[in-house]
Amino acid sequence: MPRVQKIYLKIMKGQSDNNIDFDDLRYLLIYLGFRERIKGDHHFFSKTGITERVNIQPLGNKAKSYQVRQIREIIFKYNMEVFYD
Repeated sequence: MPRVQKIYLKIMKGQSDNNIDFDDLRYLLIYLGFRERIKGDHHFFSKTGITERVNIQPLGNKAKSYQVRQIREIIFKYNMEVFYD
């Protein structure tokens, strides 16, 4: 199973929001076509057609759970999927 698919499924299940690696969350957003801008430890993501602006910061090497939930809601709202072979 490709890395991006594992990350996507883990986030979409919503069972371990406080145990998502920050780098994995960044990887998924970039895979989904978001552009990243970094200022300090803030990582801002935007994408054409998506009105929400995503702002994430690491908590150690993990993503903050409320930010994982926000990203999951955006993925649901805009019906984003990860395609693989």
